Amino acid sequence: MQQKSKLFLQALKYSIPRLGKCMQKQHLNHYNFADHYYNRIKLKKCHLTKCLQDKPTISELARNIPSRSFSCKDFLPIKQENKDSLSENMDAFEKVRTKLETQPQEEYEIINAEVKHGGFVYYQEGCCLVRSKDEEADNDNYEVLFNLEELKLDQPFIDCIRVAPDEKYVAAKIRTEDSEASTCIVVKLSDQPVMEASFPNVSSFEWVKDEEEEDVLFYTFQRNLRCHDVYRATFGDNKRNERFYTEKDPSYFVFLYLTKDSRFLTINIMNKTTSEVWLIDGLSPWDPPVLIQKRIHGVLYYIEHRDDELYILTNVGEPTEFKLMRTAADTPAIMNWDLFFTMKRNTKVVDLDMFKDHCVLFLKHSNLLYVNVIGLADDSVRSLKDGKSVPMTIFHKTDSEDLQKKPLLVHVYGAYGMDLKMNFRPERRVLVDDGWILAYCHVRGGGELGLQWHADGRLTKKLNGLADLEACIKTLHGQGFSQPSLTALTAFSAGGVLVGALCNSNPELLRAVTLEAPFLDVLNTMMDTTLPLTLEELEEWGNPSSDEKHKNYIKRYCPYQNIKPQHYPSIHITAYENDERVPLKGIVNYTDKLKEAIMEHAKDTGEGYQAPNVVLDIQPGGNHVIEDSHKKITAQIKFLYEELGLDSTSVFENLKKYLKF
Repeated sequence: MQQKSKLFLQALKYSIPRLGKCMQKQHLNHYNFADHYYNRIKLKKCHLTKCLQDKPTISELARNIPSRSFSCKDFLPIKQENKDSLSENMDAFEKVRTKLETQPQEEYEIINAEVKHGGFVYYQEGCCLVRSKDEEADNDNYEVLFNLEELKLDQPFIDCIRVAPDEKYVAAKIRTEDSEASTCIVVKLSDQPVMEASFPNVSSFEWVKDEEEEDVLFYTFQRNLRCHDVYRATFGDNKRNERFYTEKDPSYFVFLYLTKDSRFLTINIMNKTTSEVWLIDGLSPWDPPVLIQKRIHGVLYYIEHRDDELYILTNVGEPTEFKLMRTAADTPAIMNWDLFFTMKRNTKVVDLDMFKDHCVLFLKHSNLLYVNVIGLADDSVRSLKDGKSVPMTIFHKTDSEDLQKKPLLVHVYGAYGMDLKMNFRPERRVLVDDGWILAYCHVRGGGELGLQWHADGRLTKKLNGLADLEACIKTLHGQGFSQPSLTALTAFSAGGVLVGALCNSNPELLRAVTLEAPFLDVLNTMMDTTLPLTLEELEEWGNPSSDEKHKNYIKRYCPYQNIKPQHYPSIHITAYENDERVPLKGIVNYTDKLKEAIMEHAKDTGEGYQAPNVVLDIQPGGNHVIEDSHKKITAQIKFLYEELGLDSTSVFENLKKYLKF
């Protein structure tokens, strides 16, 4: 039976025509369910991977999770690309590059949530939820479905949109910048659209249609950042709203995902290392759900469906499929499925002769050079620590001379198996235009190189991430990218752990630091089980309350615990008054202790010592990170220029091209 269950999990697909209907005829628990389908498993050529990079984003997963979408293609068998398809891809990349190079920089904008369904595109226009015909989406010809101002919220925006299968209803999740609380509205689509219902504190939600052609909305309810309850609701003449499932284990959270073909709704119950999935038949949503495989510690899996077959993405077993990529020089470069995930999410132009024997992502935009080094070699920009090559992404102007004298801004995260966020931000473009070098260090603890990369940087291996960061910065300096007196380090949320730890262990590498909603007091936070995320995050940081080994290990790197009288880089911290993920108390305590240590060091050093600046900027509101705050962006850039002794005249003029002050 064990072997059968293992094969069941490892098999990527098996036939399941009308699975929900079949389950009505025979009650099957997870063991005899595996038995029932054992003989139907197709052990064809399949993709098994340790890399779960493109799983749906869950806000509850960590103290901050960068948003990400994923495609059905990520779960399906990949056909070997021939030369024609590679040529077509290169042509497509050239078109994108040409468009970027010819687009006025003032036209860059951050796109809000939108979704295509049927012949319409649904999106936010101003303060309204609107839709327009697909072919008219770029025009101003749209239909207003709902005015967000009716909710009486401060600067609301649409976070997510879902349209009912037959377009009788549309649901939208609405939030504000200064709070993580959300409201899900349901609008009935007709000649006169009207709000049918609203639900508070909704996390994930999906539509299905039952046998009687009635639309059913499934949604999860979030309380104190914990998501344990699933509800289902109907509207119109047959209104009802009932709780469908409750997760009892407080260390797990629940999210919903509808397969790309809308055939099955999956209820995903998971923590950082373990998952369990239940299937709801999209054709029979009132039938009991079917358990795929009960939770087994250390086993993560996700479900997709196409053509009456399930696709299971799991961390069980080794990758079995390799993807052949070729550079412009036609030099083969083999990469496994883990690395292919990393490459799929970035610009896929492989065209740089100096890395011709390795996998490189390259985008030339105007006078900017963006190189993401995935396969590493002795002549590439890299950091080697403890036998591990640590990928870095470096971004600077191609015409820059004497890079050693240019300011350097290093980014890091390294937690929860999440990739370091490298999305377009106006302020980053402005810094590059002004001569800065931007470096992104993909250290262990993140997810760039798969699940093992994460495992090597969590629990009692957290110090690996710190070693990687230190090695990356030293390698950058050694390769001629800037110098310590012109180097700044930035991070948000859990990335603050590594930054704070580096400031304690190697402050001489840096001149300045900017942190946003940083996690700095790991020990005290993880010992306080009354906080909403402590139980969920034991798998990431450890349990210092019950495990002395974990407690002692956390003490070795915890930023707050290791502050000492010494010279520190100047530090600018942005915190949020009612942040539930990273409590303000821990940040205030860290800042106070740091200032005391700096004063003690200054007293011991004597006259002439120039103490670093420590700035704590407390913003109102209860959100965790507010990306588009002009006030925050301006304050951080001003701080960096002042601390590095740079002229900021041109940078703020350029920033006005992107931000409406």
